[in-house]
Amino acid sequence: MSRLLVIAGPCVIESEENVMLIAETVKGIAERLDLDYYFKASFDKANRTSISSYRGPGIDEGLRILGKVKERLGLRICTDIHEPWQAEKAAEVADILQIPAFLCRQTDLLTAAAKTGKLINVKKAQFLAPWDMRNVVGKLEESGNRNIMLCERGTSFGYNTLVVDMTGIPEMKKFGYPVVFDATHSVQKPGGKGNATGGNRAYVEPLAKAAVAAGADALFFEVHPDPDHALSDGPNMVKLDEFEGLLKRVMKVYDAVH
Repeated sequence: MSRLLVIAGPCVIESEENVMLIAETVKGIAERLDLDYYFKASFDKANRTSISSYRGPGIDEGLRILGKVKERLGLRICTDIHEPWQAEKAAEVADILQIPAFLCRQTDLLTAAAKTGKLINVKKAQFLAPWDMRNVVGKLEESGNRNIMLCERGTSFGYNTLVVDMTGIPEMKKFGYPVVFDATHSVQKPGGKGNATGGNRAYVEPLAKAAVAAGADALFFEVHPDPDHALSDGPNMVKLDEFEGLLKRVMKVYDAVH
């Protein structure tokens, strides 16, 4: 890839206004920096730590809002699905169907996503070795889809902690598909706040730089105008007004190795 592919947006759809603000802002950044850009937001976060945590507006309202982003701003859309029945419906709007890390071995989910023909971004589970993703790739290929990306998002390291082994990036590239590095979920501390996930956004930039140096083809970021008051994943999200500067610095590394 000659251009850096970036998937970015809020963790979850909080409101139509919030989504449109972020999408329009990041679109401007992508155009100025000549990025290959997909807007990302979730209509439902089915794997929140607590049952009382905000999950999103649901699939119908969520896809309506994402469709508006696509129509008004001309952006391609990435969203995640959690159940097989969601695949076909989400594919009406989304250009990338994303498979959450905890669900990357769910055969029925992978098969349903593959059959849409859309680009599938599968996040490697925190409990899997990079070479174990061979079986995930096999399920998608056997279901008739070779439009695949694999995503590194950190590996469980004891309790409430993730660590990133950058050798996983070249390992997964051996399968012949692009590898995405999820720079914001990789700095999470799962369940680290008791009833919510913690994280440290200060490490997003150095890990993103290391990932592109290791050969990552694309980067995934969650961004928000006010992460400290976001309804999901606030501690690890990048502040929207700091995102362009971060990308400029990361791109210096990307350009040096491509």
